[in-house]
Amino acid sequence: MASADPPPRLLPPHGGYESLLTYQKSRIVYDGTVWFTRRWLPSYGDRTVDQMVQAARSGKQNIVEGSAASGTSREMELKLTNVALASLRELEEDYRDFLRTRQLPVWGSTHPRRRWLSTLNRTPGADYETFREFIQSDDPETAANVLLGLVAVTCYLLQRQVRSQEQGFLRDGGLRERMTQARKTWRSRQGDSGWCPREEKGRDPKDPRDPSEPKA
Repeated sequence: MASADPPPRLLPPHGGYESLLTYQKSRIVYDGTVWFTRRWLPSYGDRTVDQMVQAARSGKQNIVEGSAASGTSREMELKLTNVALASLRELEEDYRDFLRTRQLPVWGSTHPRRRWLSTLNRTPGADYETFREFIQSDDPETAANVLLGLVAVTCYLLQRQVRSQEQGFLRDGGLRERMTQARKTWRSRQGDSGWCPREEKGRDPKDPRDPSEPKA
């Protein structure tokens, strides 16, 4: 008798990007960057505005696409997550450039407001409203450093996500490997049940006719 166990799943659970902390943080970064560039950078003649907004959008969207692709391609998921990380690293440098070129300080580990920012970044269920007062501050130093801190946290979380995806790939393999294993498991179960395709004795394998039909 064939095993009653359900067949192995070819596609693992995937999607659900809204629950990813990296996505939640990247959405705050994107919304904040849109506001920041409109408030503190020239409206015309400065490509930095488009580049920063595009980098922030790329970070967010590639997390979404990577999550959607994870069911069929671990390789694509890993690639897109790395693209998200690279985009946000570029954005991180833009915020550092903004501060440096205006002779404003980056809040390093010894800055008195760094601990406050670290605590704010650990707020459970944080969204844009959590940071609105500081992102939309009239002080460009505060706004840039808060967004810089958000970007840095998101990059750290993405690095951890990449490492987790790498381990998942090494442990579970890709879709092709899962399909091969699932096929072997299915055939093994059929063999255990004693089932095999019916062979028609004396039938010419090249004869296309249905053997149940009367011969002419």
